[in-house]
Amino acid sequence: MGKVELLAPAGNYESFLGAVSAGADAVYFGGEKFGARAYADNFTQEEACQAIKYAHLHKRKVYLTVNTLIKEREFDEIYEYILPFYEAGLDGVIIQDIGVFAAVGEWFPRLARHASTQMNVAGGLGAAYLKGLGAKRIVPARELSLAEIKEIKKETDIEVETFVHGAVCYCYSGQCLFSSMLGGRSGNRGRCAQPCRLPYRALKEKREKYPLSLKDMCAIELLGRLIEAGIDSFKIEGRMKSPEYTAGVTGIYRKYIDRYYENPSGFYVEKQDMEKLQALYIRSEISQGYYYKHNGRDMITLESPGYTGRNEELARQMKETYLKKDMRLPVFMKAGLEEGKEAVLSLEGNGLHVTVKGEIVQAAKRQPLTKEDVCRQLGKFGNTAFYPKQIEIRMPGDVFLPVKALNALRRKALDKLEEEIIRANGFDVLGERSAKRQEEKEGPVLMCEKQKGKDRAGLHVLALTEGQCKAAMACRVERLYVESGLCQDVSWLDRLREKNKETEIYLALPYVLRQKDRIFLEKMGDLLKENIFSGVLIRNLEGLQYWKNRFGKSHWKVPAVTDAGVYAWNGLALQVLGKDCEESYMPYELNLHEWEDVVEKRGERSLAISVYGRTPMMVSANCIAATMEGCLQDGKGRKKKEGCYPLKDRYGKIFPVYLNCIQCYNVIYNSLPLSYHKDLDKINKAGICTFRLDFTTESGSGTEKIICFWQELLQGRNVDPPYEEYTKGHLYKGAK
Repeated sequence: MGKVELLAPAGNYESFLGAVSAGADAVYFGGEKFGARAYADNFTQEEACQAIKYAHLHKRKVYLTVNTLIKEREFDEIYEYILPFYEAGLDGVIIQDIGVFAAVGEWFPRLARHASTQMNVAGGLGAAYLKGLGAKRIVPARELSLAEIKEIKKETDIEVETFVHGAVCYCYSGQCLFSSMLGGRSGNRGRCAQPCRLPYRALKEKREKYPLSLKDMCAIELLGRLIEAGIDSFKIEGRMKSPEYTAGVTGIYRKYIDRYYENPSGFYVEKQDMEKLQALYIRSEISQGYYYKHNGRDMITLESPGYTGRNEELARQMKETYLKKDMRLPVFMKAGLEEGKEAVLSLEGNGLHVTVKGEIVQAAKRQPLTKEDVCRQLGKFGNTAFYPKQIEIRMPGDVFLPVKALNALRRKALDKLEEEIIRANGFDVLGERSAKRQEEKEGPVLMCEKQKGKDRAGLHVLALTEGQCKAAMACRVERLYVESGLCQDVSWLDRLREKNKETEIYLALPYVLRQKDRIFLEKMGDLLKENIFSGVLIRNLEGLQYWKNRFGKSHWKVPAVTDAGVYAWNGLALQVLGKDCEESYMPYELNLHEWEDVVEKRGERSLAISVYGRTPMMVSANCIAATMEGCLQDGKGRKKKEGCYPLKDRYGKIFPVYLNCIQCYNVIYNSLPLSYHKDLDKINKAGICTFRLDFTTESGSGTEKIICFWQELLQGRNVDPPYEEYTKGHLYKGAK
């Protein structure tokens, strides 16, 4: 087993140098676009290419973050953006968008693709799906236990990178729309405003707390167990943090990774180093993350979630130790300047030897060169990765060579030595890689007419309760999506079907599927096989791969639909998903014009949107009810109280929280329902004719009233909705 990689963050070039100096095996950073830390300093193209070369000289790797979702209008920028980094030898790119993932594989064949934690891989099935698309590495959801990570390695034999230190999101990464829906700053675009760090309270609570604010992770005491589990890369979070933080944390983790390999049985962490880790960035308490906990009140900073500063004396020490450390490589130089012959310069460094030739050496007509002159000029290494350890000059007779020629000779030799070291370290040098032309990237793009020919729009319903299902069947909607949590016993559905055989009934799989849910998933698969349902709504890559494995090539025709959280922000993402699924729901964060852009590239696929309902804004492994008042489960995976758990913010808005006690996760819904009832003509003209009503807190009778309203609306009647307050979400403004 190879030694685990220590992967450090870099929000700017100084942090990058500090990470390398402190012993990082690899560094990840964002460029000027498409990174999930839009407010970090980030790297210019020149800085990024310089960092790649510097890292390779020191036998370190560099990964670029392209870990946001990409709109159709931006998609063509990706090629030109990545191309110079690829040509400079970039080692890998961390990607969230599934369309970008496919395109990068076509454009840049020698570039490793890493699936970002934003893809929310929660098990071996999701990892297998991405491995099938060409992923070399996955960064799974931070919520996974060590046992689950081991299973991923066992099932897929893919590289796994996990977080060991830093801030932790309350939501499963990539599934958070909280900041986006409330303020327009999307976490999927790197602009999260962190509403999880704000105060909230349960309705019966008088005092506000911080139930969505997780403690920062510090897993250094678990390093031995994590190494033994076969994890390939340990990742430190912190591209928004200072260079002193990056260098200091990296240096401490380097120390203890090395300590484990030197003496596994004697591994321990010194108290003063734990104190240093906390002092470099102080946000109340720390925890060990999810490696050995599914959730828990003790993981939450209920009282004080804010950043309270750092130990400035320790930061100064880290600056002196790492940021001012001289990492230049020593070089031995031998120069030969002989009249009538080409100038010769030989360099020896890092165990390698290079020789270059320059201009013809001239006889000195007036003032000949001295050895001191030549030494002084050749020794001007400036801002390079080297310094002159020793310079020998062989210069018989009085000769002359212009300063410009000496400088060119030195640069040529250093460039050649640099290339040889990079090659010897196992990396490509500039000019050795070729990318496919951008216009070759996709092959033919499936184009089609905007969807026409339907006399009326299709109306579907997503139901969270039996009462809502009964209302939908009574109203004879075209399709009903039933949450899987209602399907432990489906006899009640059979009774409904006897009264209404016209409505298609689809199974809605959970938002999160973990290793422990395999038995549940098999049971749901049996229901699909037995034709209890007409099709399936898929909400994650786990569900998609399970459906492919069981039904993708079988004679049982089970249509699959991807929900809005299986993101298709661009046409190529739709094409990738379209290989397996016949229909996709449009993301909540795109606006009307951006939907139109995707429609133009959709091929023969049907596209749908939710036109009414509370948007699911967070899906979390931690449980708000358990944090605020204790677990509400009865021991058999059922809630003791029905309905949604109410959470109130500082403005008095109430966010319903659905407690899924079977899979043990929460869904936090928006305080207001989305409603596009005034905009259906524009949506229809955009090419989308399948509309869905999503029900959460509505009663059975309330559900029926809302369905009837929408049915009348679609029949052309001018009617008022049975609700007063609503939001139009991102219909016109879109996510930044």
